[in-house]
Amino acid sequence: PVTVAAAAVIGALAGPFAPAAWAAGAAPAAAVQHAGTARSASPRSASVTGPGGVGVRLLDVPADAVNNPRAREYIVDNLTPGTTIHRRIEVSNTTGAELQVAIYPAAATISQGSFVGAPARTADDLSTWTTVSRPVMDISAGRTTTDTITVVIPATASPGERYAVVWAEVRSAKAGGTIELINRAGIRMYVYVGGTNPATSFTVNTLTAQRDSGGHAVVRALVHNTGGLAVDLTGTLTMSSVTGALTAGLYPAQLGTTVAPGQSEPVWFTLTSQMTDGPWNATVTLHSGLSQQAFRAKITFPRSPGSGPAAAARPVGGGLGLIAILGGAILIAIFAAAIALIAVIPPSRITTPPSAAPRTAGVSA
Repeated sequence: PVTVAAAAVIGALAGPFAPAAWAAGAAPAAAVQHAGTARSASPRSASVTGPGGVGVRLLDVPADAVNNPRAREYIVDNLTPGTTIHRRIEVSNTTGAELQVAIYPAAATISQGSFVGAPARTADDLSTWTTVSRPVMDISAGRTTTDTITVVIPATASPGERYAVVWAEVRSAKAGGTIELINRAGIRMYVYVGGTNPATSFTVNTLTAQRDSGGHAVVRALVHNTGGLAVDLTGTLTMSSVTGALTAGLYPAQLGTTVAPGQSEPVWFTLTSQMTDGPWNATVTLHSGLSQQAFRAKITFPRSPGSGPAAAARPVGGGLGLIAILGGAILIAIFAAAIALIAVIPPSRITTPPSAAPRTAGVSA
């Protein structure tokens, strides 16, 4: 049969099976401790023929990452070589018929600001280290079932972050069996190997004011990942006039931007208000997991469709600031006064305490 690549995917996951993407129930459930893990987000679904679909969600989150929104939606971990972890997932069937669902890991990459699932069952390091306990399951209409994902990091694995996807896939025949439709939903995997704790860090290099073909205001933030881990960016934009008290926002960032370490990608904000040309003080606040950074620049919109000049962004609250300068001055004054006091104390009042017994370093010869 002819295979039609018309599968749906979750979490702004891009790739060859993404034309019909949609998600259901994206709000995370309350975190509940469970055997050293926490309850994860509500299921994401892939459309199947007819109403409903197949959904998949992560059930387990490391207890130390319970407050990390990324770890509640994706398999995110930092593991040493030789480590084995287990994560449960829930697969749901919201259609009116029984479905046979295939569960399998496959390769993924980060490219041009998107987390990209590879075609079919393409393998990479992380997907070959990942297995599922139930590769095929029959799920009755309106029912859910669970599966267990096991990741075994080889003792010889080299350091670095790897990416993969655990897919739930349904195939159905169309037009007398001559066309096969594939639908799949997946959970991203971000696994860093090495045992160290690489930083999550990013900067906004520039902010650019633009107008689209309809004259609507758009702001482009160029983000550079300066840390050692991929970032999934969400955030907001606020505007204040350089002269006067006019303000505008909050404007949400367009979702779906993922930036690998060392990469730079744009994050876009569409302004729903009628914006004058400015100039404006634009402040962008971006989040990835528990990390948050804010940057500001002065921007001016073009009068007609097009792009204004890119303005260098600076961290909000960056620099020494008045409080830091005053604090430093006070410390210097105290230190100078102490030196002057010691200089005027008579020699008879200056004593040297006896030396303490030597400490051993606990190192054997």
